[in-house]
Amino acid sequence: MPRGIADRKSDKIKKRKKNKINFNLGKQKPKKKTIPRKKPRKRPKKKKSLKELDFKNMIPMKRLKQAASWILQIAIVLLFAFVFVWYFGQRVSTVGDSMSPILSNGDVVLVNRFVYNASAPKRGDIIVFKPKGNENSHYYIKRIIGLPGETVEILEGTIYIDGEKLTEDYETAEISDVGIVTGKISLGGDEYFVLGDDRGKSEDSRMADVGNVKRSYIYGKAWLIVSPLDHFGFL
Repeated sequence: MPRGIADRKSDKIKKRKKNKINFNLGKQKPKKKTIPRKKPRKRPKKKKSLKELDFKNMIPMKRLKQAASWILQIAIVLLFAFVFVWYFGQRVSTVGDSMSPILSNGDVVLVNRFVYNASAPKRGDIIVFKPKGNENSHYYIKRIIGLPGETVEILEGTIYIDGEKLTEDYETAEISDVGIVTGKISLGGDEYFVLGDDRGKSEDSRMADVGNVKRSYIYGKAWLIVSPLDHFGFL
């Protein structure tokens, strides 16, 4: 092929390529629309149940042991206080002067309710009871003179137990009225004969309204005067 024709063809091809390049440059690719993503809503955290809670990691074991120790100590103290008050700290007020001079009207005594669960009442004990077990009556405070199975007799102001004269080592007043004790009184297997120390003012086993005191009627043993303070002391 002649040289001039070949040059013309190559020029045409170059122009076409140039036009194609310019055409492509003129076209701009459309921008893609970006749709904003919605942020996912935060779901409220579920409250953990007691089973799911990890208490071991929340509270150190040392503190748990200390807290448990304190709770146990407090519980023991409260239990001891309750037992003490229930068995040894029941308060009863003295009505009248029948136990004078050891007790006066209005004196407040503490009652030991436990002692007679461990041992039987003894002669000379100052006991608290309700006559005939009458729950509507006030508490009486008297001294035990006769024990179950014994016989009691009062002759010319003197007390005889099973025919023998009773010796008392506490201060008492003379007996001027024997009441229903006009002869020998036999006590049952659970009965006690009681008198007040001031026998002239005392309503006790000599009176039909009181009579012999059964074991089940006894509330406890008076052991401490707590009021008034100038009378404070053991009985």
